Amino acid sequence: MPKSLLTPAVVLFAASIPLTGLAQKPAWQPAPGHITMNIWPTTAPGPDTTKGPEVDTTSAKDNLIAGRPLVRLGNVATPTLTVYSPKGNNTGAAVVVFPGGGYQILAIDLEGTEVCDWLNSAGITCILLKYRVPNTGPYPKSPAALQDAQRTMGIVRSHAAEWHIDPKRIGVLGFSAGGHLSAALSTHFDKRLYDPIDAADQLSCRPDFAVIVYPGYLAIAEKNFEPNPDIHVTADTPPTFLVQAEDDPVHIENSTVYFEELKQAKVPSELHIYAEGGHGYGLRRTALPITTWPKSVELWLHTIKILPPAKP
Repeated sequence: MPKSLLTPAVVLFAASIPLTGLAQKPAWQPAPGHITMNIWPTTAPGPDTTKGPEVDTTSAKDNLIAGRPLVRLGNVATPTLTVYSPKGNNTGAAVVVFPGGGYQILAIDLEGTEVCDWLNSAGITCILLKYRVPNTGPYPKSPAALQDAQRTMGIVRSHAAEWHIDPKRIGVLGFSAGGHLSAALSTHFDKRLYDPIDAADQLSCRPDFAVIVYPGYLAIAEKNFEPNPDIHVTADTPPTFLVQAEDDPVHIENSTVYFEELKQAKVPSELHIYAEGGHGYGLRRTALPITTWPKSVELWLHTIKILPPAKP
């Protein structure tokens, strides 16, 4: 008999119940009513890079996005996934979301829960990954975040029937460092970076599509923006949607160079470049056109047949 796919601890959150298996209540928890799962049955592989308990590192001095603060979650030692299912129409498509934060913190609401709200409104199941930080990427500097991403994709496919998901329509969406993580998973799916644990690790961890928003680490600024050699695009890399602002201080070449690599490999892709927007805006609407990017993603998902044909 194969090892159980339900090895990780699973919790259906109530307001007063801490996450099973943790000695200390996490600094961030999803709203009640969502399935949350520790992705590793015991401790995560590799060293623990945290320096204290999980904490919201946001201070009164931190910048606001669209006039509102955000949660900057730090010291994540126990990675979890949380399932956000559509309350109405369910298309069967699913997206695993990787918040950004330079592999140091996670913008868990701005680039996490708020993204799930949008995806649910489009009939898409959202799986929010709270991956390990700090100093857990970019790969190969550390494999930890990519290990978490690989493991999560296998778990999601193993629960596809239970969560009403089509296992052949599961994508990833990441911001900033999470955008790099989306590209890393899109190009490192042929072999797990950890010893297999159960039957979930026998399933493919290749995303069926990727949405990459204002990414970092995909072009090397110190080498005249050469492609990152550790992100090796092939014809098997999934269809990809890229969006970034020309005035992004993280450098627009991260998107343009990666797009050229996708083009050379003949991977169906779209690149959306806007004049203004900077970095780290998430889905919060402002007067800038770039903040309409989620609608463009929805159209693209119809185009590549992840979502059913759009009504005229």
